[in-house]
Amino acid sequence: MPRIEPSTVAASYARAVLNATTDGAAGEAAPGAWASPLARLPFTEVRALWDTVIGTRGGDPYAGLRIGDAIAPGSLHVLGHVVLTSASLAEAVEAAVRYHPLVSQAGTVTAHRGGGTTLIRYRPTVDPATMHPQQVEAIVAGMVRAARWIAGDGWAPRSASFTHTRTGSAEPYARILGCPVAFDAPENAITVANRDLDRPRAPHDPELGALHRAYADRLLRELSASVTLAERVRRWLDHAPLDGAGPADAGRDVHLSPRTLRRALQEEGTSWRALLDDARHRRTRRLLETTDLPLDRIAPLVGLSGAAALVRAFSRWEGVTPGAYRGRTSGAAGCGRAASRAPDRRAGPGPG
Repeated sequence: MPRIEPSTVAASYARAVLNATTDGAAGEAAPGAWASPLARLPFTEVRALWDTVIGTRGGDPYAGLRIGDAIAPGSLHVLGHVVLTSASLAEAVEAAVRYHPLVSQAGTVTAHRGGGTTLIRYRPTVDPATMHPQQVEAIVAGMVRAARWIAGDGWAPRSASFTHTRTGSAEPYARILGCPVAFDAPENAITVANRDLDRPRAPHDPELGALHRAYADRLLRELSASVTLAERVRRWLDHAPLDGAGPADAGRDVHLSPRTLRRALQEEGTSWRALLDDARHRRTRRLLETTDLPLDRIAPLVGLSGAAALVRAFSRWEGVTPGAYRGRTSGAAGCGRAASRAPDRRAGPGPG
């Protein structure tokens, strides 16, 4: 099933990475598109952000641990709010498995329940060689932090593991995760006692939780929809004011930054300019066919500077001028109307 972008990450999470490592200073200078909690960035951009973050600290091996431990609900898209309104850790884990793509499509979260414990795994969907170990550690530490929103700051998993080799001291891992940590392991995972997962949380707000889940489900459907991004942009343009529409406007509707939108359209073999040109063509034809508006009134409605620009554009689209096209279509419509008014003589003469 085709997706909008093979591996995108919520801009809210990217902003959290910046804020956690720069005390918020870099967040103020982040791209304007990141201001929307629904904006998304390609994984390649987020990887470049991590390059910068780790580089600024001289290859700090603990940057991921600190970022994950400092994560806030709003940084995890709507998933953070679903977790906060969960009735138990088990329900929060189920939400993490289901809604993690809203935070990042660069990896998956799965849960495997055994007799006394549950293994919660994180696996990259991108080439693991393109992901810093600190990125994986931030995700695992973030899962532990999110669990503590429900279970309390003193809570800890039974154990944690990473597939990569440890490059620093073991002490920060034990201190932040609060459990034994293994490296060079088969999985990136935490192991949680089932009794911790199943302990009811009181109080919690089931109605608010249902609202968050309904919203998350809608966003998840949009993110994984089989409709191509180009088609979604076409549908948006069909109802948008074309006199000032830009990729940032369309991007807000499909939850992508303008840069990501342009790149994803290019991967689908089209572009913002081509889709906008096609929308102007469709709307011009509709206005010529259904209204008597003069060309100098139609031009601004389709985002063109004036009647001369409209004539040039329409001649390129249709091979005829707008006037000729309108005359042809209105003539056909007129014939149709006349035919509908003509008496039907196929039944023979009426009573005499």
